[in-house]
Amino acid sequence: MSGTVVQVTDATFDATVVKASGPALASFLAEWSAPSKQAQQVLAQIAAEFGGRLTVANHDIDNGPATPPKYNVNAVPTHLLFKNGKVVATRVGPFSKGQLTEWLNSNI
Repeated sequence: MSGTVVQVTDATFDATVVKASGPALASFLAEWSAPSKQAQQVLAQIAAEFGGRLTVANHDIDNGPATPPKYNVNAVPTHLLFKNGKVVATRVGPFSKGQLTEWLNSNI
């Protein structure tokens, strides 16, 4: 999954994110949310920059309503960083590419 953002659903979330072979960033987004649209652009850049070292996945909360409550996602965008199947860091709200890069580097 290197270099691209993977779209995940309730059915594919565990296999793609929780069971990823390395760290995985799961972003919970919504099409109607302006901050989510901005996040998608930044996530595409992050996926290219961290290609091979990080799985980057988008989960649309409207098309997959079962997964967000499992991780206490109450707002979009919410970003969860997984390592070895566990959430190790959480970030809620909009961000710049620099802010997200710094957050990832300090948590990977």
